[in-house]
Amino acid sequence: MTKINRRSFMATTAATGAALAAPVYLKHARAQDAKEVNIWTYANFVPEDFKAAFEAETGIKVNIRLVDDQGKQFNLLAAEAPNPTADIVTVAGHRFLQFIDSGLLAPMDTGRLSNWGNINPVYSESDWATINGEKWGAPILSGAEVLAYNTEVVTPEEARSWDVMFDDKYSGQIAYIIQDMMSVLMLYKGYDGNMVDYMDDPDEAARIVTEIRDLMIDHKPMVRKYYDAGAEVQQMFINQDIVLAHAWNGPISKLIMDGFPVAMTIPKEGSYGFVYTLNVANNAPNADNAYTFLDALLASSELGAQMTKSSGFISTYNGASGHLTELEQKASSFTEEELAGLQFFRAEANDMKYKLVDPAVEEVKAA
Repeated sequence: MTKINRRSFMATTAATGAALAAPVYLKHARAQDAKEVNIWTYANFVPEDFKAAFEAETGIKVNIRLVDDQGKQFNLLAAEAPNPTADIVTVAGHRFLQFIDSGLLAPMDTGRLSNWGNINPVYSESDWATINGEKWGAPILSGAEVLAYNTEVVTPEEARSWDVMFDDKYSGQIAYIIQDMMSVLMLYKGYDGNMVDYMDDPDEAARIVTEIRDLMIDHKPMVRKYYDAGAEVQQMFINQDIVLAHAWNGPISKLIMDGFPVAMTIPKEGSYGFVYTLNVANNAPNADNAYTFLDALLASSELGAQMTKSSGFISTYNGASGHLTELEQKASSFTEEELAGLQFFRAEANDMKYKLVDPAVEEVKAA
């Protein structure tokens, strides 16, 4: 698996801003008898006005179940197999193998998506998007694990390193997602957070996870909260409960767009990027409606921009950034220097990695 080209990643947010035009939807969609589609996804990934227009134009009711964690979604889908209630799920590209190997996803039939070409091929044709000769999802949004900080308290110079997360003067004002932070701290300590380098040395992999676990436990008193959902970290910044956080860029981007004094960066030690995809569940009860929905969502660059505005994450659609204002582009982009340290999550070692990381996460919580 290769990394997404960082210049192409940057280009998705570099065009001149423009007013968001009215989205274009499919006008002659044919719904299945059930006339519904069940979608598991993150908050704000499906814009409300798109949902309303889609329902009005197709007669297909969109039922959305919010998820906030890949592991929880996997467990729920696995518990329902082989007859899931979900038609569409939202899987991060680096978690594909776990879902595919468990038979939870159906291969994506791109021939049923007339608008597939609207996705930037940097995402749609990357090698991580093709497994066993099949496409497994429609890439819709891209993001990164960032260091977020209150600009009225923390300086940009301090935020240039993950060291600031261990600075005693910010004790009790820090938050992060434990599992994701473990990968970031591996990188911070000079290790491969994807653990691909240790696939032939499980003992070294175990030693590294133990080292990072102990680092987190030693500094646990500094942490205000271990959180799961983007809305939680947003509220903690707004309430001034925290001034520093490891976070996904989407929720922080939304705060920036709303004028809150927060900024985000990819520190000099680097961080990880990821791509969210929409996937058709294996044995989806309303598969035809799922494809109708996906094709409508891929219909235009304006829709891609609208998804960036609603979620804060970077659209994968060709030309989407041209429909963003200057502030919106700034809130959803990074400098070349920052992007130089961005790697993308990889899946090859996930089975070994999460067998080690998942118990370590619970040990940090229990300490």
